[in-house]
Amino acid sequence: MEDSLSAQSMKKDIYTEEFLINMGPQHPSTHGVLSLECRLDGEIVMDCTPHLGYLHRSMEKIAENRTYTQFIPFTDRLDYVASINNNLGYCMTVEKLLKMEVPERAQYIRVIMAELNRIASHLIGIGAFAQDLGAFATPLFYGFRDREKILEIFDEICGNRLTYNYIRIGGVQSDFPEGLDKKINEFIKYMKLKIDDYDQLLTNNAILLARSKNIGCLSKEVAINYSITGPNLRASGIRRDIRKDAPYLVYDRFEFDVPLGANGDAWDRYKVRVEEIRQSLRIVEQAIHALPPGNPTSKANRIHKPQAGEVYVRTENPRGELGFYIVSDGSATPYRLKIRGPSFSNLAVLPELVKGLKIADIICILGSLDIVLGEIDR
Repeated sequence: MEDSLSAQSMKKDIYTEEFLINMGPQHPSTHGVLSLECRLDGEIVMDCTPHLGYLHRSMEKIAENRTYTQFIPFTDRLDYVASINNNLGYCMTVEKLLKMEVPERAQYIRVIMAELNRIASHLIGIGAFAQDLGAFATPLFYGFRDREKILEIFDEICGNRLTYNYIRIGGVQSDFPEGLDKKINEFIKYMKLKIDDYDQLLTNNAILLARSKNIGCLSKEVAINYSITGPNLRASGIRRDIRKDAPYLVYDRFEFDVPLGANGDAWDRYKVRVEEIRQSLRIVEQAIHALPPGNPTSKANRIHKPQAGEVYVRTENPRGELGFYIVSDGSATPYRLKIRGPSFSNLAVLPELVKGLKIADIICILGSLDIVLGEIDR
């Protein structure tokens, strides 16, 4: 009897206490130098605060002290997994400011390069996401293996394998070398089979389903309120793709679908990227077969002095809507340049997605958002 009373007395003295842990900035699952301050009750996440700035490089201020052409290589370092897409968005903004026409062949080449880079980016995103969930290295190695074939194509075109710096104001750096169209067609045939392998390996894998289904559900309303774009928005069931809604270059000439998710959870975000690889292959295949003749390079001067004014151009990057806003005062350098990076908004919603879940789910949700810190900090 005394033992029972003693046990009841001890139970009254038991209490829980919230505590803070810091994940990052050096942590393999933060995908860069990101610090997450997590407030926990046991294993349950009560709140999560991202801390940025570890990679800040004053990109926008640098642009004000460089000519319009000199700033192109700096755009490679924003989303460094999709450098060509950043080159493209910036050069299109300057071209709009200059009211410059781009040769038709250059527009087709730009589409081909941008979509190949989208595939390369998604391969890394899918592989890293699977590894974050404990799939060891197999999916990630598969992603690097298949991405390597794209890098070989890029290396042959522009001599670079990461910061490609291929797009130029008014066109591209150089035309496709002889025989490259054949190599691209061979890659398309190869990748159509390999993307089916990813489906068999991961999509309905019991462990991946258990870790990602109904985890980090992003509702349509929250996605819109946080200005989420790209695959993360489409995974929530919102059909929003600039290539369809406000076509640029020659995207309106190609047939492709916009993959959508149903629940907006981590699994949907993964699945949308898998399907987007298939759609990018469709676009590249159509573009390479319809590639028109002509000279895709530009004879424009290296020093540009556009009329005073302001322009904004947005493009569909692998991670969402990338926007460049430029104010010109008529000089050879921008008066003001503002970059709208999609990863910033995609990361901002993280605290909304992790509350009430376990700390292990933070890794899953962050991996499914597929952020790049280079375009967040700038």
